[in-house]
Amino acid sequence: MRLGTTVLVLPMRHPLRLAKELATLQNFSEGRLILGAGSGWLKEEFAALGVPFEERGRRLDEGIAMMRAVWSQDPVTFESRYIPAVIEGMTMTPMPVSPIPLWFGGKAEPALRRTIRIGDGWHGSGLTAEQAAPIVTRLRVARPGADFTVSMRVQWDGTDRGVLRALVDGYAAIGVEHLLVAPQDRNVDDWEKVTEGVGGLVG
Repeated sequence: MRLGTTVLVLPMRHPLRLAKELATLQNFSEGRLILGAGSGWLKEEFAALGVPFEERGRRLDEGIAMMRAVWSQDPVTFESRYIPAVIEGMTMTPMPVSPIPLWFGGKAEPALRRTIRIGDGWHGSGLTAEQAAPIVTRLRVARPGADFTVSMRVQWDGTDRGVLRALVDGYAAIGVEHLLVAPQDRNVDDWEKVTEGVGGLVG
């Protein structure tokens, strides 16, 4: 079992605090954390937090670079341009027990370019297998190695396992290797039905 976020809007959070929290999760889970990340899209949320919406892409890139620096260097010095931080000769604790895979969400062109450039995987959402197929093909051509994962989040109402089986087969046929199944509604009973249905499918 893995532990993941799907997806965390990184520009809304300070990367130093987030780096410590994620490293702690990685260590407690014995290296099973996956960081699903994105730049966000809802302008009002950024305004409420006082984060410049127009800088979200640059803040995402800088935040990732900052977290990877503090996770891998001891001591670390990092010069930031967009995120308020003074990092000079700093020791970061805790350090993660192993590298944390970074999967980007989003289907917009900037998100796909970022995924190809610095991601360990892509975590799509809201696309049918037919809609996702050209994106998956593009990612597989650009990142052919086994160290790059193509993932998809889908919704299922928890009733007809034949529908779920068709979803799984359809995404597998286009090269999706990781599928997160979520309920259409998000109360506890719906999660239980989906969990049981998925367990029955793979059991």
